[in-house]
Amino acid sequence: MGEPMKHYVSCGLLVRSGRIFLVHRSPSKAKYPNVWDLPGGHVEESENSRQAIVRELSEELNVEIVPPNTEDLLATHQEENLFLEIWRVSEWDGEIINAAPEEHDDFGWFTLDEAIGLDLANEEYQALFKQVLA
Repeated sequence: MGEPMKHYVSCGLLVRSGRIFLVHRSPSKAKYPNVWDLPGGHVEESENSRQAIVRELSEELNVEIVPPNTEDLLATHQEENLFLEIWRVSEWDGEIINAAPEEHDDFGWFTLDEAIGLDLANEEYQALFKQVLA
């Protein structure tokens, strides 16, 4: 048996007016169902994580961003077979819509206190939200 496949994921932490944007993962999702998460998704073979976040935010939220700069990388997180990069996104073109209703059943803007009170996909998000909104 070979080594399990690693999953590379790129997410965006959208920030505006002292609030952060989160999506609620559908209860039917195989991984992390029914929790609040950052928008984003898997990095495809033909792209890097900066290209992936541009594509994912376009697919999921119908917004256009420029590829983030290296200083916009907020955090990396590694679990057994998951490598996650989180990018700060403070500028985009377009109105946010739920363009991927099969993935997310809700979304919204949250203050720091509201966000840390939610059932989050990753326990490390609380510290990250505090860092970004402090």
